[in-house]
Amino acid sequence: MVLALAATGIVILALLGEVVLPRIEQAIGHHRARRRRLPQVAEFDVDPGRERRAEARARQLLKSCVNDEDWEMYRDLGFIRVWGTRGRDAARDEPYGYLVYPHKPILAYVPQTGRLLNEYCVEFPDQTRPYGSARLPDSDDVLAKWMALTGDERRLIGSSNMHLPGRQIDPRQVKRDLWRLRQWERARARAADRPGGGGEGPSGDDGGSTRDSRVPMS
Repeated sequence: MVLALAATGIVILALLGEVVLPRIEQAIGHHRARRRRLPQVAEFDVDPGRERRAEARARQLLKSCVNDEDWEMYRDLGFIRVWGTRGRDAARDEPYGYLVYPHKPILAYVPQTGRLLNEYCVEFPDQTRPYGSARLPDSDDVLAKWMALTGDERRLIGSSNMHLPGRQIDPRQVKRDLWRLRQWERARARAADRPGGGGEGPSGDDGGSTRDSRVPMS
């Protein structure tokens, strides 16, 4: 009886070997083929400093395009304020502006009261994908939004996806940023009022403002 069971088991194992072994060999062959193809997929050299250098170039371009106050604002605070060219919020007849962050919606608000109006979602992908990603460097993204707002505000806002405040940007963060902006402007004004002032921004480097930022229409 035992011998019969052992013989039956040997036969079953032999049959399974004939069925399973070719599949295992095929799977191993596919795995080796995929590994041989990996160097062809990863043709680009890994360069951890590439994105950092791209951002450095983008910051220089942004600095050369915007006025001194806007550049210093971005350098010190991480965002730029752009005044609305239509001059007033139609709902309450108040001057309004925008906060432009890198890779976040454009946020409309009322400077006099700090009231948040809307978030406007826009994207400016890098179609050339020079670094393997369509995501622009932070400063390039801010520059693209700044150029679109100052060039054709109505068209940009009309083509964007509008949401209520708080959809993507935390209102508490915005209120902190507005407080930081007010403190920054006061420090900048005090620096300009000092004898020989105007040569440095609030952070004390990169030169001061020789051109006035645009102001809202009254």
